[in-house]
Amino acid sequence: MDAMSKHAKPETVIEALEALYAEAVDALSTALNTFLHDGTPPNPRLRDEGAFCYPQLRIVYDPEGPPPPISRAFGKFSEAGIYITTITRPEFFRDYLMEVLTPLMRDYDVDVYVERSASEIPYAYVWDPSQAAGLEEIAPAELVRWFPSPKLTLIGDEVADGEPFEAGEERPLALFDAQRVDFSLKRLQHYTGTPVEHFQHYVLFTNYHRYVDAFCDWALTQLNGETRYTSLSVPGGLEISRPDEHSRAAIDASPWRRFQMPAYHLRAANGAGITLVNIGVGPSNAKTITDHLAVLRPQVWLMVGHCGGLRHSQSIGDYVLAHAYLREDHVLDTVLPPEIPVPPIAEVQVALQEAAARVTGEKGEALKKRLRTGTVVTTDDRNWELRFTASARRFNKSRAVAIDMESATIAANGFRLRVPYGTLLCVSDKPLHGEIKLPGAANRFYERAIGEHIRIGIETLERLSEDGGAALHSRKLRAFDEPPFR
Repeated sequence: MDAMSKHAKPETVIEALEALYAEAVDALSTALNTFLHDGTPPNPRLRDEGAFCYPQLRIVYDPEGPPPPISRAFGKFSEAGIYITTITRPEFFRDYLMEVLTPLMRDYDVDVYVERSASEIPYAYVWDPSQAAGLEEIAPAELVRWFPSPKLTLIGDEVADGEPFEAGEERPLALFDAQRVDFSLKRLQHYTGTPVEHFQHYVLFTNYHRYVDAFCDWALTQLNGETRYTSLSVPGGLEISRPDEHSRAAIDASPWRRFQMPAYHLRAANGAGITLVNIGVGPSNAKTITDHLAVLRPQVWLMVGHCGGLRHSQSIGDYVLAHAYLREDHVLDTVLPPEIPVPPIAEVQVALQEAAARVTGEKGEALKKRLRTGTVVTTDDRNWELRFTASARRFNKSRAVAIDMESATIAANGFRLRVPYGTLLCVSDKPLHGEIKLPGAANRFYERAIGEHIRIGIETLERLSEDGGAALHSRKLRAFDEPPFR
């Protein structure tokens, strides 16, 4: 197709993006195959002409007066300008592109162009080495010599982190460009052991594998043909659509241990199902997975895990609904300083509390006794108890009610990357009051609490998905100088 085209409808924009992307991938794949089979390098003219380049979306907004004061959270312009972004896998992101392009092209007088960019697709993002006979015999340096490869200098979060750009420059249309998105898509598959196509828009994070067992047990009961769920995808390529007596054993036998943060996807049409990721323990994993998941633009993510209760009035098995965070995790300090507040998302908080009431069957004072709201401390020191005297004053001043190692990281990265977030933790021990986690007591706690806890998380996401996530798009997550795309 032509290198540049102008469009008046979102549908034709996406079709043009798909055509340009397919051309580039086909040219790159063909050149790679030829090189692997007979050692013939690609014709330099191909790269000179941009044959391997991502498609680019360009929107020109030049109103006669100031932009209309539209109050929605995304899909709007704050000022005139030329807005651009590169696009990868437009067919995969079709629903998202329709969601963001429709209001922009409906409510503004804009010129929309699809063109080839100057950004090349790295060969690793379109090539599967496991399917390439002979690739292992070729030195990677030879591939890098002849084909575009990932360059860290071209991948970054400067737009998401609000780095300023000079007046008069072309403005970013989206938080992430094509190279950043492709980088994260590959990382997601590597870390979770599942195809990126299986990720759903509603995400649960947990820090214990027992939650995975409870989630899978419940998920199998939903695949009876009477719910909106269609299949359960687990690490290693197993996908179950109609469970039988062997399904649970097959899930247990799946090679989930090979993957650092295994993911489980209860799939529904249009990605409206639920994804559970076992991120393990610690803020580093929490940042890693949310950095990469953010490129999928999920509707919401929630943390459902264990915590230490810090109040005498709490009991093992009580819940903590985080309204604020004391950020002692440190992994985001350079990009989101800890003095910047991470506000609660009202719609998520209400949904979590209502789900807790429904699942536990408790209301009023009984629910208040069981469900505590307040500040959660997130620390990067698993043995924080050994230095409690050094932290006691700070913890006390924060009025914290619980401590863990992931929740603030997940919430803060959601705030940073504009993904709605929430936290519901379960008290598994009370180290300040002599109730430490010991094997026998821990097992009794797990048996009683985990199934109920994961059901609260599931109920919350099902409630939030009823309107397609429309109520979640809070303006409090958007900067005043924000790209138009969600």
